[in-house]
Amino acid sequence: MSLIANPAAAAATAVQAQPAAPPALSSAQTRAVPAAAPVEKAPAVKVEPLVDPDQMRANLEAVIEKLNEQVERNGRGLNFAIDEKLNRPIITVRNTATGEVVRTIPNEVVIKVAHNIEDIKGLLMDHKL
Repeated sequence: MSLIANPAAAAATAVQAQPAAPPALSSAQTRAVPAAAPVEKAPAVKVEPLVDPDQMRANLEAVIEKLNEQVERNGRGLNFAIDEKLNRPIITVRNTATGEVVRTIPNEVVIKVAHNIEDIKGLLMDHKL
């Protein structure tokens, strides 16, 4: 059994309950969109690094020195260093009997190419990247 006694009255009520659609605009009646207000730029905030680069480098050099001492005590022919120009680690493998360099990581050719690229950067730009 239905709660609504008159179905036609219920349909008319449902149509009235729907919101009316906005009238369609012709191309001549387009609505103007208000211009957005200009946005003010926030002042630049200078962020201080949490780590001091000089202190970090000193810590790294101390760790490398300890690592080299440990490797030497174990009789291994490894040497760890930081390339000053590239600021990258360089590992040298030596023959302990002859002292001859067996291998350099990264390869010597790669190091030379990287040095040349660093030199070219100075020619192309006024500041260090």
